[in-house]
Amino acid sequence: MNKDPELPKGKHIVLFDGVCNFCNNSVRFIIKHDKKDLYRFASLQSQLGQSLTKSRGIDTQKIDSIILIQPGEAYYIKSNATLEIAKNLNSFYPILSVFVYLPRGFRDFFYDFIAHNRYKWFGKKETCPMPKPEEQDKFLEV
Repeated sequence: MNKDPELPKGKHIVLFDGVCNFCNNSVRFIIKHDKKDLYRFASLQSQLGQSLTKSRGIDTQKIDSIILIQPGEAYYIKSNATLEIAKNLNSFYPILSVFVYLPRGFRDFFYDFIAHNRYKWFGKKETCPMPKPEEQDKFLEV
């Protein structure tokens, strides 16, 4: 049984590393290209992020960069999450979903390489930044 807090109906929840500069820029990119207004966001460090990962048995010591939670119980991690998100963005980004046909281990190798080096390459903040006023309705918790 799902014991999640009340979530917005029909929205997909993107959990992200709130202190990672690359992750925060990726969230802003998704917001810019989410013309269907499908996505809502919460940091993995937030109480909501911790609750959603715990209720699904996701070990955030192993998966600490991006998780997509769809309505109901479905969730995606690593490269699967990024490709699922790309499917619903505007412009040419849905075409990236063709990469789902590559073996997951191959895709996740590159995903993990970037995720492992993201702080070194892009830096990190001491705390999760606050959303811009025009973005606040997109964030459930930071």
